[in-house]
Amino acid sequence: MKTDIEIAREAVMLPIEEVAKKALFPRKYLDLYGDYKAKIHLEQYEESLSNPDGKLILVTAINPTKAGEGKTTTSIGLMDGLAAIGKRVIGALREPSLGPVFGLKGGATGGGYAQVTPMEDINLHFTGDMHAITTVNNLISAVLDNSLFQGNPLNIDPTQVVWKRCMDMNDRALRDIEIGEGEKNGIKRVDHFLITVASEVMAIFCLSKSVTDFQEKVERVIVAYTHEGTPVTVKDLGISGALALLIKDALKPNLVQTLENNPVLIHGGPFANIAHGCNSILATRLALKMADYVVTEAGFGADLGAEKFLDIKCRIAGLKPSAIVLVATIRALKLHGGALYADLKEENTPALLAGIENLKKHIETLEGFGIPFVIALNRFESDTPAELEAILSWCKQHQYPISLCEGWAKGSAGTKDLAQKVVDLCQQESTLHYTYDLNDSIEDKLTAITRKIYGGSGIELSEKAKIQLKKLEESGYGSLPVCVAKTPLSLSDDPKLPGRPKDFLLHVKELTVSAGAGFIVALAGSIMTMPGLPKHPAALDMGIDEEGNAYGIF
Repeated sequence: MKTDIEIAREAVMLPIEEVAKKALFPRKYLDLYGDYKAKIHLEQYEESLSNPDGKLILVTAINPTKAGEGKTTTSIGLMDGLAAIGKRVIGALREPSLGPVFGLKGGATGGGYAQVTPMEDINLHFTGDMHAITTVNNLISAVLDNSLFQGNPLNIDPTQVVWKRCMDMNDRALRDIEIGEGEKNGIKRVDHFLITVASEVMAIFCLSKSVTDFQEKVERVIVAYTHEGTPVTVKDLGISGALALLIKDALKPNLVQTLENNPVLIHGGPFANIAHGCNSILATRLALKMADYVVTEAGFGADLGAEKFLDIKCRIAGLKPSAIVLVATIRALKLHGGALYADLKEENTPALLAGIENLKKHIETLEGFGIPFVIALNRFESDTPAELEAILSWCKQHQYPISLCEGWAKGSAGTKDLAQKVVDLCQQESTLHYTYDLNDSIEDKLTAITRKIYGGSGIELSEKAKIQLKKLEESGYGSLPVCVAKTPLSLSDDPKLPGRPKDFLLHVKELTVSAGAGFIVALAGSIMTMPGLPKHPAALDMGIDEEGNAYGIF
């Protein structure tokens, strides 16, 4: 089998204007970035608002493992499958972050014969959105520290600066630093870096509906507190106009194509373990107005991305999926059932059946939301007939719909069954029951998420979190939705607890408000907002050959 990059390089891509015609985007609303990438003017979005909405399909998954689940591959395969059975479809996906690309996870453009192209461009600098978001974030930091240096007219307490710098790279050395060394270099203070995809600017970017909306949201961002404890915002810094100027072109959704030349909007990319994990509202809404079916995905498992998609993004954007696809693999379920990674090619039905408990919890979660779902079993060559029969029989016994997917190996030919099942699901009634009411207390919201979504027994707040909780509610932020930052590897906050742990507490160590994005962030367990590189980063195996071809990107 050829590598992903070899398959992508051999693809016959259409000029992006031809792809735009499929999506009914006129040439006058395209900004071309070479032959195969374009940005869509926001005037196109405004003009489309009177169109009826298509059917929204959310793709999510079980808790991820080293074996890989193929959520993005399934999403792309489903797009091509829907097109292959005659449906007008547009995809709406997230942009990759350079941190994972050069770290451990790799890229985010699918795999095998279910990819979006141009794969190398999308995984690297693409159209510069990440740079724009990083620059907005760091202009805030620069102006804030300049205000401190220039006499501190806003009376900012340097020990209560809560805004952090960011960069789109995994660099653990920047988690905790000191800045302002030397009398000419500003006010000495402790500072921190986030990865760009964890920045509140990224969250605001993905939740904004226009440049004006972005500016209004970013003005509300709290960057520090005064010596008296009063919040200092971006509006107080007086730079929201400059920030809007920096972001205006990035807010235009990016148009690319699948290997089968179907249109995909790739725009925005917050992590789901430390942010809300969904692509931009602009791209999702635009796709819904221009297609009969829209395939989107949310990061990591249903306990993170799907919950945040439904409880945060859908609330803010007024969205409701017509169907949900829950991706799983036999390999990953065996890991959740106690099998060793080195033994995954060996048949192990007992481990599979034990690991199915993880799948079952995510099914129960989706049933609680009230939206029709189908399990997409991403098939691997190592899956044995006995293992396939075990999971198919289990699904039949519980009356859970399931489709065997082979998009990675066969493209749309391997996803037509899933596509038809999704079309059938979209004819059913879909109701969206949120996990909590916005009028619930912050503590009650966290408890509801822990019990209903994770399957735990309750929450435990650190002393620091208790103080922050009181302050947040006294400051009028108690009615905001909650975004939990925790490990994606477990339903709990302990990455070493795969499968379906029960009777655990969610340990909340810190609570902060993303006042611009409009949600409370609860940091649970040992989650980090600036990842580190593994012992052998993927960057060590990448390069470009004498003919100018990249290698090592996956």
